[in-house]
Amino acid sequence: MSGKATLCLWYDKDAEEAANFYAATFPDSKVGATHRAPGDNPSGKEGDVLTVDFTVLGFPCIGLNGGPAFQHNEAFSFQVHTDTQEETDRLWNAIVDNGGAESMCGWCKDKWGVNWQITPRVLTDVMTNPDKAAAKRAFDAMMAMKKIDIATIEAAIRGEAVGAA
Repeated sequence: MSGKATLCLWYDKDAEEAANFYAATFPDSKVGATHRAPGDNPSGKEGDVLTVDFTVLGFPCIGLNGGPAFQHNEAFSFQVHTDTQEETDRLWNAIVDNGGAESMCGWCKDKWGVNWQITPRVLTDVMTNPDKAAAKRAFDAMMAMKKIDIATIEAAIRGEAVGAA
């Protein structure tokens, strides 16, 4: 890894599997070097995968197989901006269908406990719109959703009465 910042994500023992999943799921993502433990340690034995260098959406990360002592939580998430419903659905479904879990307002959690916000740009764009009423309608529509439905957000922006997806 090069550069000044690398995000370190702690896994029990599945850093390599997670890195491969992220590389297969997200654009501008790849798996780099895998490093093995030079000796026995509290989370594994000599020769076990200790760390994996990978990139998610262009952001450099390192996965550490540190054992079960620490778990991911909602205080940290990757926010992924999408342009279409197809892209939103593909990413959301990849995470949830691979042992993950749905949450509210565009949040989901992968099977390793890492939190993701799959957020269509139309939603983030309206939040900075000078039309505060449109932003409020879109926000209210989002609050009733798990996976974000772009058509429902767009209808809310226009002021059309629609049900949540």
